[in-house]
Amino acid sequence: MIPIAIPFIVFGLLILFSSFFTVKQQTAVIIERFGKFHSIRHSGLQMKIPIVDRIAGRMSLKIQQLDVIVETKTLDDVFVRLKISVQFMVISQKVYDAFYKLDYAHDQITSYVFDVVRAEVPKMKLDDVFVKKDDIAIAVKTELNDAMSDYGYDIIKTLVTDIDPDAQVKAAMNRINASEREKIAAQFEGDAARILIVERAKAEAESKRLQGQGIADQRREIARGLEESVDVLNRVGINSQEASALIVVTQHYDTLQSIGEHVNSNLILLPNSPQAGSDMLNNMVASFTASNQIGEAMKEAKEKKKKDDLKK
Repeated sequence: MIPIAIPFIVFGLLILFSSFFTVKQQTAVIIERFGKFHSIRHSGLQMKIPIVDRIAGRMSLKIQQLDVIVETKTLDDVFVRLKISVQFMVISQKVYDAFYKLDYAHDQITSYVFDVVRAEVPKMKLDDVFVKKDDIAIAVKTELNDAMSDYGYDIIKTLVTDIDPDAQVKAAMNRINASEREKIAAQFEGDAARILIVERAKAEAESKRLQGQGIADQRREIARGLEESVDVLNRVGINSQEASALIVVTQHYDTLQSIGEHVNSNLILLPNSPQAGSDMLNNMVASFTASNQIGEAMKEAKEKKKKDDLKK
């Protein structure tokens, strides 16, 4: 009798063990009885009637993410690929709707994303697509929430994670950006060059002013020295013309001496004959004498004219 009872015991144990099952955290199990929905079981140790009840499916209650890549055209006729990331989850109170009303949730969400993106992006120019990507994400989320809530799904968030225009368009945009930066750089370089020229001109003008002032001071000091020299010569009985001529001759010989001190000098002083000094002195004295005579004559003529005018 014992060997015959063993199969029944084994079968009874299998039936007993198959009556129990576990459900993981953040998971819902759908139980059907004779093919009809019976109940929803949540995390923990659960029991069902063997053969009569069966596990129809398991639904994850975690947040899931679906990435959808949509290719569409902008208002300025540029083709662009957008990557839309949709984060969604099954509503724990609507597990029945999520399991029985919709077979392929991912396909349904993808269709709505395509529909919304291809309705919104063609209204924008390419630059606006980058600026208003949050508006696109909000439009997708609003449309999906309205559509998927009836099927037991909650749309947590939608994100536009990538905007990829055509390769030629990106190259053109990079060229435009590079040209704009080169233009700005050229403007800055021009401004810098202009400032440099102005500052250089100011510095040169200041240098010329200081140089002129130096020359003026130098000539003033030379004139003062000549005046003192003439006064000294006058005190020893030499008149102003002779003193001036003597000073000029002295400076002439000082110049010759200065030139002789430089071995490699290529300066030529003309005239430079031995009698040049005495000739220069005689010529200057004669010039001063003639100048005095002319001055005296002009003075006498002026006084005579004044007397004639008074007589009239």
